[in-house]
Amino acid sequence: MAQSFVRIPRERIGVLIGVNGSVKEHIENRLGVKLEIDSETGDVTITLKERNGDPTLIFRAKDVVMAIGRGFSPERAFKLLENEDYMLEIIDLRDILGKSEAELRRVKGRIIGRDGRTREIIEEMSGAMVSVYGHTVAIIGDVDQVGVAREAVNLLIGGSAHSTVYKFLQRKRQELKRRRLELWEGSSLLPGHE
Repeated sequence: MAQSFVRIPRERIGVLIGVNGSVKEHIENRLGVKLEIDSETGDVTITLKERNGDPTLIFRAKDVVMAIGRGFSPERAFKLLENEDYMLEIIDLRDILGKSEAELRRVKGRIIGRDGRTREIIEEMSGAMVSVYGHTVAIIGDVDQVGVAREAVNLLIGGSAHSTVYKFLQRKRQELKRRRLELWEGSSLLPGHE
């Protein structure tokens, strides 16, 4: 039987379960999996309901559980279910900065910005969704969106000025728009799209 395990912070278990089990139930019904949640440890066991079910559904369920565990609301995490092109990427700040709490706080503050404005700008310009939670920065979006948001976060971690990061985001936003327009125009020239 295909199975996967993931651990999320205990304080996020309630969000994963949802009011009267609604979030857990939505994930289970949508993907044909069963979630066993240990509220003491934060351990989540994900099992396929059908013996010959699609094993990739376990990975999709794992991403949704991880997204909720890393601070995304269920509504935002469900974007991973609604769009096959969406992915979750998690940057562990401890891998880059070490264990210094002061350094973690400082860098998280740079990524979030005053009143959350920097995080909002990263989301607006990249099209990705960003959650800064605990010692991680989690990003949801398509490959291009996640790539742009990741690069912006890495620039901030590396100490780049906010103005430099905003200029980078503006440039990338224009590139993405141009690329998508070219793809759209190219597809409209295909036979049957007159």
